[in-house]
Amino acid sequence: MLLRVSLARQSLELWQGEDRLVSYSVSTALNGVGEKKNSGQTPRGWHLIRAKIGADQPLNAVFVGRRPTGEIYNAALSQQFPDRDWILTRILWLSGCETGFNRLGDVDTMQRYIYIHGTPDTEPMGKPLSHGCIRMRNTDIADLFERVSVGTPIHIEE
Repeated sequence: MLLRVSLARQSLELWQGEDRLVSYSVSTALNGVGEKKNSGQTPRGWHLIRAKIGADQPLNAVFVGRRPTGEIYNAALSQQFPDRDWILTRILWLSGCETGFNRLGDVDTMQRYIYIHGTPDTEPMGKPLSHGCIRMRNTDIADLFERVSVGTPIHIEE
């Protein structure tokens, strides 16, 4: 099993051997690509899923610091916290595999808290708008979450 993210196409594909099982539309970083800490960019290269968070949470569950807040995202909550970077439904926390490129030092994907996660369904997909993470529709991240396991490799390419 392998995940491939195309930054150019704003898509995430799940592959098993030579067969593409499913493709999802995503939103990556508004600031483009890059591996540096505090860049707000989406890192490239080989990664793996280090942790899966939120297995028992409902769709639109809100996470802060990787913990569910007990809130369910809705329009009123959005108005109450207009500047929140919404992390919803599930989190797949990524870890870089390439020392000096996306692992360790000031380029460490895991220390940068780069995730694949749900976002409000009002946010557009197929357009780079995130702060570095890979955003997905809530039903899509819930589906992907069930299909992958910790240790699944992911390649993020321009």
